[in-house]
Amino acid sequence: MPTRNIVKEGDSCLRKVCRPVTDFNDRLHTLLDDMHETLAEANGAGLAAPQVGVLRRLALVMLEDGSYLEIINPEIVEKSGTQNDVEGCLSVPGVWGMVERPMNVTVSAQDRFGKPFTVSAEGFTARAFCHEIDHLDGHLFTDLVTEYIDPEELE
Repeated sequence: MPTRNIVKEGDSCLRKVCRPVTDFNDRLHTLLDDMHETLAEANGAGLAAPQVGVLRRLALVMLEDGSYLEIINPEIVEKSGTQNDVEGCLSVPGVWGMVERPMNVTVSAQDRFGKPFTVSAEGFTARAFCHEIDHLDGHLFTDLVTEYIDPEELE
């Protein structure tokens, strides 16, 4: 499985709305496998298809146990509460900022074979779902930053 290049802020694909996945085939599985490898190498909490230059509605999100969940055609169907915490992004390296997100989310999605499922998350994982789904709609976390954080303060 090769790794893919992670596109950076300024690349037009990061600002486009992604199209739904309709074919759950070997090509999709290869993309997902490549994204797993890319994310593992980058040591991130999530990765959306537009971050590797593919304008399809799919992403990987880190769960509480450190594994990654594949979400295809995801939609947030329920959210509650609020949290305000630091975010960064593999496509915006070296930039960190405070972002308000829901504390709890429920996401409806499909797996790599097209089977629908629903997953609920809270805290950091809820934040990761929101962050990655935002990518699929052409939004970056920097659109929501209320205060930028000096990276040295994070060490």
